[in-house]
Amino acid sequence: MNSFKDKFSRFMYGRYGMDQLSRALSLVCLVILIITLFFRSSVLYLLAVIGIIYTYYRAFSRNISRRNQENQNYLKFHYKFVGKINKIKFRINDNKTHKIFKCPSCSQKIRVPRGKGRISIKCPKCRIEFIKET
Repeated sequence: MNSFKDKFSRFMYGRYGMDQLSRALSLVCLVILIITLFFRSSVLYLLAVIGIIYTYYRAFSRNISRRNQENQNYLKFHYKFVGKINKIKFRINDNKTHKIFKCPSCSQKIRVPRGKGRISIKCPKCRIEFIKET
């Protein structure tokens, strides 16, 4: 068993291996394969097989800089998407305790606590005061 591990290590030396994009692709392919068990779609099956082949191609590739750039592009997209989702979740949770107003002069968004009645709000950007009901 130890010789197999050594041989595989020597084979993978200088190759890219698995990264976040490869893991995401393999997970998506696994989900598509599970879906094909229920719907018997040859198109989905073919798509999943092509995805698995591409995942292995990426893992065994010797063009490390190209695979790393692909992974960086994926991570940039992923974090942008996750950031938007987290921002929406934060706004939903924050909406229970705070209210957001726009300054009538400069349209700056101002966050104030709910349930304080009529309050005077001073815009931090243009320093104009306006009165709103929280």
